[in-house]
Amino acid sequence: MTTQYQAHQPDARGHIAYSEVENATWQALIRRQLELLPGHACQAYLDGLERLALPRERIPQLAEVDRVLEAATGWRTAPVPALIPFDTFFELLADRRFPVATFIRTPEEMDYLQEPDIFHELFGHCPMLTHPGFADFTATYGRLGLAASPAERVYLARLYWMTVEFGLVETPQGRRIYGGGILSSPRETRYALSEAPEHHPFDALDALRTPYRIDILQPLYYVLDSLESLQELARRDIMALVHQAMALGLYPPRFPPK
Repeated sequence: MTTQYQAHQPDARGHIAYSEVENATWQALIRRQLELLPGHACQAYLDGLERLALPRERIPQLAEVDRVLEAATGWRTAPVPALIPFDTFFELLADRRFPVATFIRTPEEMDYLQEPDIFHELFGHCPMLTHPGFADFTATYGRLGLAASPAERVYLARLYWMTVEFGLVETPQGRRIYGGGILSSPRETRYALSEAPEHHPFDALDALRTPYRIDILQPLYYVLDSLESLQELARRDIMALVHQAMALGLYPPRFPPK
């Protein structure tokens, strides 16, 4: 996949100077998404968002986010280009460094872009990285991916997609969202908890075998019984599940081909 976006390079102090248009885009995105969080986002995400205290009027500097993440779970961010190799992605996660592409979408692509931008990474994902169980699972995933073969990584990608990006969880308040791919998208936030898609209880083997497309609303979401399930999953032999999934093969896709 190619990209039109170029990441900003930090200066010697680690500071990135964003333009007025870029800061205005952040302001519009965060205002719009904050209105949708009540009744949609899980409490762990809301707690993490409160701890991060992301500015509303400008794009945050990564050092501001790092101070909170390091104190909470030992994670930091890592400024990266718009697209990075799989090896780099897994290395960073294994080292508890979350890759953040230091560009923001253009006003023309407010509603959807294929590349993860700084709003998707900071607003969508970083609040959950203050949750110890989620943070441990993500680091474990990075270590597994680093040691995996290319064929195994294709299956691991499905697990990440169905949890970190598009995961739902049952809570005492009802079904809620924890996946950053949903929580950074107004359309997906409304859709994910509606009656339109299928909702299945989370099963790691099923998730590993479920095809997905990145450019459509998800036809199926897997729902954890609690966030603690991710911590339990991190202690399991995930690679044995990957090999089992590879032997069984993929489920039929729930979407038309591109």
